Amino acid sequence: MKTLYLIGGTMGVGKTTVSQILKRQLPACVLLDGDWCWDADPFVVTEETKRMVMGNIRHLLTAFLSCSAYENVVFCWVMHEQKIIDEILSALPLDGCQVRTVSLVCDADALTRRLKKDVALGLRRADVIGRSVARLPLYDALDTQKIDVSDITAAQAAQLIVVSGE
Repeated sequence: MKTLYLIGGTMGVGKTTVSQILKRQLPACVLLDGDWCWDADPFVVTEETKRMVMGNIRHLLTAFLSCSAYENVVFCWVMHEQKIIDEILSALPLDGCQVRTVSLVCDADALTRRLKKDVALGLRRADVIGRSVARLPLYDALDTQKIDVSDITAAQAAQLIVVSGE
């Protein structure tokens, strides 16, 4: 049986890092970061670009789930609304596939500290801090397993995901 892991969380919470660790820990695993499906400059959000990115994500996840080489598929992306998760899942071939939906959450102070480090390193623009903190409460409404990463490492978060699925 295959397992699809959907790892969500606001910007800077650690989705990519946790997902990279999961990719190395889980057998026969492939990772798709949703950001890879919409890496544009300028970054333009329109109905057309939203449809495009969802099509890209569904296409790649379908290919990974259909490939016999993979037992585990990890997908990470912001996914701050239940309708995003539902839209992705509704178009995938999930027969014989276990789906694990996880939201990484943390307190606003921890998130701000992480994002300030990224800004100082030139990895993000400063305006991401307010936008990301504002999204934190949205994750409470999702039908996902919540993992608070405020005071744990990415490796510990990945281990919690693995253990909770056993």
